[in-house]
Amino acid sequence: MSRDVEHTDDGRWVVVDGRRWRKADPALPDDVRARLLSHLGAARSAVRTAADPAAVRAARDRVQLAKTGLGERGPAWWDQDDDARRARWEEALEALGG
Repeated sequence: MSRDVEHTDDGRWVVVDGRRWRKADPALPDDVRARLLSHLGAARSAVRTAADPAAVRAARDRVQLAKTGLGERGPAWWDQDDDARRARWEEALEALGG
């Protein structure tokens, strides 16, 4: 199934099927982005396979941490200075276990 994906002119959002989603912080170093995406994928998988409500909650919390580290949730990356942006992804990685 193919979806039409658009990007807003300001580069902050991607639009899929008419719904706007915040893009990841473009200042993320490639290795940091890769690590956060790996954590995100593992957390999403854990949400799907969780056997009880506590496990689902823990997995969703990890999804939230990864997406916050990527800049897709939490304070808008375009409103943060470089130090705040770096602190955001470093804190997320630390909380996710590296």
